[in-house]
Amino acid sequence: MNEIEKSLNPIIKLEHTYTSLPNHLFTKQMPAHVPSPKLIVLNTKLAQTLGMDVTRLQSDAGTQFFSGNGPFEEPPIAQAYAGHQFGYFTKLGDGRALLLGEYITPHGEKYDVQLKGSGRTPYSRGGDGKAALGPMLREYIISEAMDALGIPTTRSLAVVTTGEMIQREVPLEGAILTRIAKSHIRVGTFQYVAKWGTINDLKALADYTLERLFNPCPNQSNPYLYLLEQVVKRQASLIAIWQLVGFIHGVMNTDNMTISGETIDYGPCAFMDIYDPKTVFSSIDREGRYAYGQQPIMAGWDLARFAETLLPLLHSDAKESVKIAQETLNGFKQQYDTFWIEGMCAKLGLQETQDDDLDLIQSLLHLMETYKADYTNTFRLLTLGQQASLDFSQAEDFKTWETKWQNRLNAQAVSKENIQKLMMTHNPVVIPRNHKVEEALAAATNHHNYKIMNELLKALRSPYDYTGAYAEDLLVVKQTSCGYKTFCGT
Repeated sequence: MNEIEKSLNPIIKLEHTYTSLPNHLFTKQMPAHVPSPKLIVLNTKLAQTLGMDVTRLQSDAGTQFFSGNGPFEEPPIAQAYAGHQFGYFTKLGDGRALLLGEYITPHGEKYDVQLKGSGRTPYSRGGDGKAALGPMLREYIISEAMDALGIPTTRSLAVVTTGEMIQREVPLEGAILTRIAKSHIRVGTFQYVAKWGTINDLKALADYTLERLFNPCPNQSNPYLYLLEQVVKRQASLIAIWQLVGFIHGVMNTDNMTISGETIDYGPCAFMDIYDPKTVFSSIDREGRYAYGQQPIMAGWDLARFAETLLPLLHSDAKESVKIAQETLNGFKQQYDTFWIEGMCAKLGLQETQDDDLDLIQSLLHLMETYKADYTNTFRLLTLGQQASLDFSQAEDFKTWETKWQNRLNAQAVSKENIQKLMMTHNPVVIPRNHKVEEALAAATNHHNYKIMNELLKALRSPYDYTGAYAEDLLVVKQTSCGYKTFCGT
């Protein structure tokens, strides 16, 4: 391919099916031009998995593409949506993000490609539409860690700096993140249409979502019930996995809950160190609405808001529609409990669940809370058979629990080797320790030193590798749970 052909050939070939929806669901918007973009990090592994041309992505043209300078075959769009933010409903939309289009992999899979931090849109609500380097690198680090942990998540393809400073409490270096997602359709997208659109608009969005994410649909007699059922199931599974690894999202507003079941928006998120269901890291969650122990409850609340939007489509009779929605929502807790209990049993080496396993699980969690034990390290030491290293190992109540646990393990017709293998696949050795994330971000943003971040990412890509040589400060917690605060970055 000669230079002229390369210049005409797009960096990433994109489709634009979202623009087939009613016009008020989006606004065409070109990104703000940035003066001197620089590629800071490219997720080459992700690019290769998606079948993208890594060499082109690493080129100057790739940097211009990731910065929003283009060129683009079709104008990007800002998506409109609404949301209950800490319980209060409001009109929202992509205030600093633009959907470039949908990328089709060589295997026929479809993914959104979105720029985050690309400038003002009609939904910016007085904001500048920009993003700072630190929060964009945080999203890159945490989303990669989540993927390695086996948690459905949006992914980060690249981060570029823009060559400009943006004003927050202090001037910060500007940056743009390129995000990959199965879809950016949110609970809030349906809320927006239900509030400000027509029934035909709602049907168009639901049909598009079914085709995009849930095709084929086996329930042709009531496809919108199938849509609700699948979203409930995906969220039950997602939140259970969050709880199993101690992840705290921090801002579970309905505009941050995807229909695809992917984790999205890594602003005030963090991983729990000391086990405490009341743990909150987000600086804006002053009442603990989205505390660790509240996450399953709030997911159910968000799903109820989603179900409300579908009522006109579920049945022609309003009362019957409410009944159908309520019955489906009632299944969320049961599905979540099943996913969570099965996951906790696996963390304890139990191949199958029994009726009294819940008591065994809850007793351990109570011990961890009482003795302020580190969540990840407790399960890691149990996996390694090193429970004697636990700070509370000599406590009588722990010894009582340990005896019950060992009796339960011994009752299984499973070898100790296979028990440990099961535990190793469900109990990570490393997580994004808050102090390590902050250390990496400080080095990157203050000194343009990315060595610490790259070393951290390397460790986080193999979270279940018990043979790995990990730095000691990735394994030993620093007491951050009480005073550590995270921020949205807006």
